[in-house]
Amino acid sequence: MTTSIMAPVAHRTIDVGGIEIFYRAAGPPDAPVFLLPHGYPCSSYEFRNLMPALGDRWRLIAPDLPGFGYSGTPDRTAFSYTFDGYAGFLERFTQVMGLSRYAVYLHDYGSQFGLRLAMRAPERVTALVIQNGDIYEDELGPKYGWLKEFWANPTPEGRAKLAANVTEEGFRDEFAGELPEHLAVRVSPDLWKLHWALMDTPQRRENVVALFEDQATTLEWFPKQQAYLREHRPPTLIVWGPHDGYMPEGAARAYLRDLPDAELHLLDAGHWALETSLGEIVPLVRGFLSRVLT
Repeated sequence: MTTSIMAPVAHRTIDVGGIEIFYRAAGPPDAPVFLLPHGYPCSSYEFRNLMPALGDRWRLIAPDLPGFGYSGTPDRTAFSYTFDGYAGFLERFTQVMGLSRYAVYLHDYGSQFGLRLAMRAPERVTALVIQNGDIYEDELGPKYGWLKEFWANPTPEGRAKLAANVTEEGFRDEFAGELPEHLAVRVSPDLWKLHWALMDTPQRRENVVALFEDQATTLEWFPKQQAYLREHRPPTLIVWGPHDGYMPEGAARAYLRDLPDAELHLLDAGHWALETSLGEIVPLVRGFLSRVLT
């Protein structure tokens, strides 16, 4: 019987443009890099189980973005809490870390940050793993309804509704609210308890609401991102949880329009598939990275 050895995960901080950034790292320093930008309302904690499972062969790096997790929260005069701002930060992080080539995990908001990073320097991207990160407007799920209403008519009342979602209960709903019972019981309350405790400051809550507002700008980026995929055809694995009111099955299949050679796997999972379906995802990612990264 073969036993796989889990790689140790290191927890470090680094200065990126005057911001103290917390990050997790696993794997040999000279191994191919797998960059893991997290989604909302999470942090690098999202990848705490994936990293030791892959760190025997690859160098995995997962930062907490500014204003999230254990990283610093710079004043809004010093950092742009927008999708462009976070994409620019991710690029600076790779430069400070000395990362010249990397595969990227694209999930939730991290898919926008990671894709914009890829578009800035396509030659640096070795592969993509896409997990519930959407770029096709016609496949946005029904849970986007309240955001679409605000984007079309940004009123003070609508902004108050955005802010009302930045609560512990709102976080619980993001992580587990729409999962069938057999999956919901696998999602630990640690996820929303931890991240609400870290987010519950006036500055951080306000920064998140600003990011919700700025999310409207992502729609105009979708066609550019689709064009990037068509032109550069990075090796791509799609692992997707269809139990997702934001990003249902159609949002996953839409990638095949621009990446017909991508490998697609639909799991019995939701938006936070690493929490419920790690045992399925790890062998899929291992097999994929083994084929495309040497």
